[in-house]
Amino acid sequence: MAARKRWCLAVVVSAMVTSCSPGPFGLTLGGATDAVTAEVVVPSEKTVVLDVQPGAASAVAVSSALFRSAPVVVVAADRAASDGASAIAERLGVPMLQLPAPDGSAAQGVTSVRDEVGRLSPQAVLAVGGDARREVEAWKSAFKVIGIDTPETGAEELPAGLPAVEPARPVDVTVLADTNRDDVAAIATARAAGARIVAMRGADPRSEPAATDALRTAPSATLLALGKDFGPPDRLRRQVDTAVRGASLPGGGQVLFPGRLLVCLYGHPDGPALGALGEQDLEGTIARAKKLADDYKPLSDVPVVPTLEIIVTIAHGSPGPDGDYSGETDVEALRPWVERAGQEGLYVILDLQPGRAGLVDQAKRYAPLLEMPHVGLAVDPEWKLTPDQVPLQQIGGVDASEINEVSAWLADLTAAKLLPQKLLVVHQFQLSMIRNEQSLDTTRDEVQLLIHMDGQGTTGQKVSTWDSVVAARPKDLPMGWKNFYDEDKPMLTPEQTMTYEPKPSMVSYQ
Repeated sequence: MAARKRWCLAVVVSAMVTSCSPGPFGLTLGGATDAVTAEVVVPSEKTVVLDVQPGAASAVAVSSALFRSAPVVVVAADRAASDGASAIAERLGVPMLQLPAPDGSAAQGVTSVRDEVGRLSPQAVLAVGGDARREVEAWKSAFKVIGIDTPETGAEELPAGLPAVEPARPVDVTVLADTNRDDVAAIATARAAGARIVAMRGADPRSEPAATDALRTAPSATLLALGKDFGPPDRLRRQVDTAVRGASLPGGGQVLFPGRLLVCLYGHPDGPALGALGEQDLEGTIARAKKLADDYKPLSDVPVVPTLEIIVTIAHGSPGPDGDYSGETDVEALRPWVERAGQEGLYVILDLQPGRAGLVDQAKRYAPLLEMPHVGLAVDPEWKLTPDQVPLQQIGGVDASEINEVSAWLADLTAAKLLPQKLLVVHQFQLSMIRNEQSLDTTRDEVQLLIHMDGQGTTGQKVSTWDSVVAARPKDLPMGWKNFYDEDKPMLTPEQTMTYEPKPSMVSYQ
């Protein structure tokens, strides 16, 4: 046999066929001379998530969503035949279906393929590979069956006996495909209908800069997503709107982790008493944060983003005018720091030491800053007090329900402003600092929750605290680690810091 696989033709002519005459791809049925075109459609819903398994089921679902009829349908015997079959389907502009693998649900899958072929009312079916011809012929339907060996992908010649087919006009639909799934037949069918394919790892279009760029370049009014992980449709639409219209995070993309490592200076701009951030002026702080980040670049396989964690409400020993034992820094005093950091490619975290104030009430004060794409939020339960407590007399704590309230507010703000994902840091060095920790809400994908281990002391003490905090976190949340210049004995090097598991997603210095 020649190197190029030959076509093996086995034609079963329907009673409807009266004569044949040459056409551009072989034969034209019924003596016609004009090419025929598949009839494509746009789904009535603007965002459609197909809750189907990859393979045979996803191909049927895409065909049903995008084609009303087709003069030819390509049916592949199995996954092995699909690559070559997909090239033919895309050239002709017709659906490609795939017979299911032989397992317990194969009969039901074959029935779905047969029913979809019947709905499309083709003049001919091109059965590719294996026993596809025998299976299709057994349906005893009124269409022509042409069986062929599995062709080489991109083979130039087409088998004789096909109707003359003219590809349909492209349909204004973008199909989102998760590359972790094997949807080759479904993708070929979508391409045949003229839909755009945006492939990504996973099911969040904000998570991959290449997918975001593709969506921005030529946005479509209608979205069709392959797999339930993309749903629900309203969430997917918000994600795509953010991908198309929203800004990127420092380090790229619109989802925080695992796509970056944050390395930050902690403190308040007013001076060194509250941390390393205030030991120099604004430009000096930015330069110092960049130098710290540079120290971590050889140790990280993701972009390292210099970060400022700015204390914006400071726990006080006296109640103050509002009686909440917390002093709030004015938004306009912070704005130059936040804006300049963003211009220099830094991420910024606004840290709350709430005293007796409500967390969400304090967070709302800083909404004008949190509306910037490079700004996240942190809450420090050490300084969260009950109505009869005062700072420095005990370690405070907060219930998960109050953190969830902050998270929900931040998520709503993020969604309303089409912002990239927001970081919500929760500091912890004693388990009592987060009550009912397993109840922390992680369902809002507009917000990424991170537990930040703030323990200080000897290396042994820090490791013990780390192990406890890691074990207590819910659902494998990303972790942060803090190094103290004066209190740690000794302070870990970057190399030592990055040896801990799980690998920290945020490292801060105080």
